[in-house]
Amino acid sequence: MERRQLEYFVAIVEHGGFTHAARALQVAQPSLSRAIGKLEKELGVPLFHRIGRNAVLSNAGEFMADRARQVLRDLDALRAAAQAVGAGVVGRVDVAATSSSTLEPVIGTIAALREHHPGVTVGTWSAPSAAEVVATVLRGSCEVGVCGSAERPAGQGLVAIHLRDEQFLLVAPPGTELGLDGTVTPADLRGLSFVITQPATAVRARFDRLAATVGDLHIAAEVGDRSVVLPMVLRGIGCGLMPDGWYDLACRAGAEVYRFSPPEQLPQWLVYRTGPLTAAARAFIQTTLDQAAAAAVEPE
Repeated sequence: MERRQLEYFVAIVEHGGFTHAARALQVAQPSLSRAIGKLEKELGVPLFHRIGRNAVLSNAGEFMADRARQVLRDLDALRAAAQAVGAGVVGRVDVAATSSSTLEPVIGTIAALREHHPGVTVGTWSAPSAAEVVATVLRGSCEVGVCGSAERPAGQGLVAIHLRDEQFLLVAPPGTELGLDGTVTPADLRGLSFVITQPATAVRARFDRLAATVGDLHIAAEVGDRSVVLPMVLRGIGCGLMPDGWYDLACRAGAEVYRFSPPEQLPQWLVYRTGPLTAAARAFIQTTLDQAAAAAVEPE
């Protein structure tokens, strides 16, 4: 069994078939098929059922998928550990994060890594929800995840560390006057129109809770891409609820930004799997924890 065979197998699983995997890997499809055929012969079991042009995982393939990803991670960890002995921390870490967590703390961690561990490359994977962040880490597509969740993320072999409580903000069109001294209460929202995300996100869950409590909240637009919420707010379509990672960007763009009194908060978590980690992943995790600890003691 060779590393290349495992890489090909995982690529077929993640890209949904031989054709897309061959294109992503930039290899000829016959070469890919031969490598998988050789792997199946060595294992003595089929990994895929070939149905026309489609490839469906067999029971053995289902069993192999996560384990193959972990083997590849372990090999990367071994290589990175050897390289780190003489060259400092080097390598790549893939991080799954929701959009607000990418703004804070992932960008801050990447900036700190560039200063202290320039040999580390961070790849970010966008996830629509905390559940998808956790699933991505558990199946081995990413080593680390950052997300907001009211409940501690859980899963077999999953480590979840509380980083901070991020606060929700009310982001309103330019010129909107609400509340007192930059803060609003839930009652101040009555009668407002909102641009909201689709269900299954933490922001949508918070909006639904406020709508049930306050009443008389109107939905002006429902979007699947959270990156368009702020532009729609700036055009006056409606207000938006955003985690505090958006604060600086929203203010610079010209929106009116309010904090809630009392605060509307959501715990933010750092997640990764137990077992060996690459040196790059360990550096990312430690830097994120250091950044969170430093922020916790900063004067407000």
